[in-house]
Amino acid sequence: MVDIKKCTFCGGKMEPGTGKMLVKKDGTIQYFCSTKCENNSKLGRIPRLTRWTGAGIAQRKLEKEHKEHKK
Repeated sequence: MVDIKKCTFCGGKMEPGTGKMLVKKDGTIQYFCSTKCENNSKLGRIPRLTRWTGAGIAQRKLEKEHKEHKK
């Protein structure tokens, strides 16, 4: 069975043979689907605060529901 990886930064699915795998000195493995994700991670950006990532979209949706619930 083919193992589909998940991008560490944006949460997108990666087909086998695509993307990059980064192994840090402490042994953690990070998968990146594009250089856009890799560079944002290296710059220390937080996926929750980045609007185009899966976590960012979920965060905005949660904030919107919270705002509507408060009304």
